[in-house]
Amino acid sequence: MTDLYIKYISSQLGVNQWQVLHCVELLEEGATIPFISRYRKERTGGMDEVQVGQIKHYHQYFTELDKRKAAIIKTIEEQQKLTPELRSRIEEQVDSASLEDLYLPFRPKKRTRASVAKERGLEPLADAFMSLKTANPAEAARKFITADVPDAEAAIAGASDIIAERVSENPEVRSILRASYLKWGMLSSKLSREGAAKEEQSDKYRSWTDHREPIAKIPPHRLLAILRGAGEGMLSVKVDVDEDRNLERIGRCVLKGQRVPSRELYKILCDAFADSFRRLLHPSIENETLKAAKQKADIESIKVFGENLRQLLLAPPVGQKRVLAIDPGFRTGCKVVCLDEAGGLLANDTIYPHPPVNERISSMKKISDMVSKYHIEVIAIGNGTAGRETESFIAKLALPENIQVYSVSEDGASVYSASEIAREEFPDYDVTVRGAVSIGRRLMDPLSELVKIDPKSIGVGQYQHDVDQGLLKEELDNTVVSCVNNVGVNLNTASVYLLQYVSGVGPALAANIVDWRNSHGRFSSRSQLLDVRRLGGKAYEQCAGFMRIPGAGNPLDNSSVHPERYSLVEKMASDIGESVASLVGNEALCSKINLERYVSEDVGLVTLKDIVSELAKPGRDPRGQAESFSFSEEIHSIEDLHEGMILPGKVTNITDFGAFVDLGIKTSGLLHASRIPRGVKLKIQQTVQVRVDRVDLQRGRIGLALNLSN
Repeated sequence: MTDLYIKYISSQLGVNQWQVLHCVELLEEGATIPFISRYRKERTGGMDEVQVGQIKHYHQYFTELDKRKAAIIKTIEEQQKLTPELRSRIEEQVDSASLEDLYLPFRPKKRTRASVAKERGLEPLADAFMSLKTANPAEAARKFITADVPDAEAAIAGASDIIAERVSENPEVRSILRASYLKWGMLSSKLSREGAAKEEQSDKYRSWTDHREPIAKIPPHRLLAILRGAGEGMLSVKVDVDEDRNLERIGRCVLKGQRVPSRELYKILCDAFADSFRRLLHPSIENETLKAAKQKADIESIKVFGENLRQLLLAPPVGQKRVLAIDPGFRTGCKVVCLDEAGGLLANDTIYPHPPVNERISSMKKISDMVSKYHIEVIAIGNGTAGRETESFIAKLALPENIQVYSVSEDGASVYSASEIAREEFPDYDVTVRGAVSIGRRLMDPLSELVKIDPKSIGVGQYQHDVDQGLLKEELDNTVVSCVNNVGVNLNTASVYLLQYVSGVGPALAANIVDWRNSHGRFSSRSQLLDVRRLGGKAYEQCAGFMRIPGAGNPLDNSSVHPERYSLVEKMASDIGESVASLVGNEALCSKINLERYVSEDVGLVTLKDIVSELAKPGRDPRGQAESFSFSEEIHSIEDLHEGMILPGKVTNITDFGAFVDLGIKTSGLLHASRIPRGVKLKIQQTVQVRVDRVDLQRGRIGLALNLSN
């Protein structure tokens, strides 16, 4: 990567150039974001995952920009119009819009009014007008009268067309207008003709049918909603600007303060500038402005989605316990499965405790027998249709006191149950069994189960289908990888779907790891990864620190200490007269280590502190423990709500305009951002107390306020 790009990234991220350079070098060597941020802190100056991810994004962006520059230079060279100055200006660009501005005059285009005028020999007249060398435009124009140009007026009109196109292709003009539109432009939307003809479909956009707002201040969710309406043909959207002010900007930019020799020429130039603005510049810059505003909104929305996904993936697990999971239903019954500590399917059945079948007695016996026979420790109940009724049914059973009951989000369970992954795992069972298994497993370990589902199906984003899908995929992939590597994976129990997100692994190596495990049995040491087919030294370097082997002969194999630092830990232990085994998990012994003794060119204090911290508390799960939660028994539908009620709820989605809260009924309530006190930061799956502020039965909407009295 060139110094130009290094300097730009450094200025954008507020880090030193050497940090950017070293990070780029590591990325180009094949290092992953988790590996760089955890194990190469000295090289990068301690940059975190977010910063490394941003540098990776810039690296990819500039790689593509260089390809585009090469293509542009080649095209202009073929036209024999590439000057050393133009090449230099192209090579100095760090912004794709500015690069395309430079290319615009040379871009192959359809026949235009300006190209027709050029064919008729009027370019010298346009040059004369633009250079302000003639005080008598009519006299100058008469010299260009031909069979195709019948009079001076036609000559002036043709020259004006050429001037208008030149102005529209002027990089400085476009840059000035682009900045002006983004700063001062007003986004306006109204009902389109198609929308007016489809009153029922356009109802959801009625808030934006006569809307006007500064484009620089419009919230991301509102812009995306309006643009969705435009995309569906329901709304007409445009950017309004002050035409006179923009014509002044064009005049100042093109004329650069020079004196125009006559009023006649001044009028011709002003008319050409106005034509350029109305016919060419405004439509183009308006589209660019909407695109830039959407890109900004996309980034903000994607950031919210990524953070929500992170919180969901890192939700506390109940751990390796025997689970009875229920996928509730009325008419079709409730599908029940029993899972062992590893998530293996032990048994499945269907019960009908609810109307219209209402076989409560036999259903109660089936559940009691399953709990006893399979030594069930926890019960997971899906929170979809009949979820509350099933919870009430289970609560009436005489179950052992130590059994806890959890309500589990069903979002994405149906997607998983019909997926190829589910068919591979349970080829002999239908979607109902697979869905119930997914509910149980996501209680045991949300991360391990949710990685099997497309994040866009989990329901924790806003307008995820409207944002840039490439940026969304990049963010979500980075988030999943970050979460998996932050927690670490058990090398002997992790599924192929979880293993593929480990640093340096991917789908092919994940499958090879599982194949090795199936053929040779459990891994007893990390070094055995090198025996896995096609897992070489580089992949081992990237993944080993994130793999865990409980009960391994070397206790460091069940920690985040990287194998490359094992010898260093052995020296630490030896220097205080202890073994590595006695050092691991012993905070008192770890506190005796003098870190300054082990600082070297490769290992600094920041890495040494990480190592000792891990030695003191090895294999810590950052997710905590899952807690059971109960909704209010007073309500079962939106009709049961009234203003002023104080209810328990669980946050299911966070957007930039507020949070959605599950109250245990079909409809979630909206906790608007204005009803959340300043400084309070909510999280996905957080339990909260809320007050019902508004109930709109007709539109099925519930307005909430956060209740902090407790």
